[in-house]
Amino acid sequence: QVQLVESGGGLVQPGGSLRLSCAASGFTFSRYAMNWYRQAPGKERELVARISNTGGSRNYADSVKGRFTIFRDNAKNTVYLQMNSLKSEDTAVYYCNAVGLGTDLGYDYWGQGTQVTVSS
Repeated sequence: QVQLVESGGGLVQPGGSLRLSCAASGFTFSRYAMNWYRQAPGKERELVARISNTGGSRNYADSVKGRFTIFRDNAKNTVYLQMNSLKSEDTAVYYCNAVGLGTDLGYDYWGQGTQVTVSS
């Protein structure tokens, strides 16, 4: 059974930091690129950060460049999103997404989301 379980969300003051985790199971994690998306109330879901299956390539939305870092530990089947210098506009539900590569091409999995609220 495929599972992506996010954790680490919560309430933080502006300028603060949070680290989100996404633990994967039920598929071969190292064959999947991993993405973090977010969706704020009344807005469309947007891609925040992406990391290749090996971790050698990373991309970020302009709105988070220099503040967020995506990284993964394939031995632990976990991807992380380190979020620093948080702003109120970062408030959203954050989702973990796995996209299959090679022999797993076409498979696409989502977590249930974790709420991040940035407020004083």
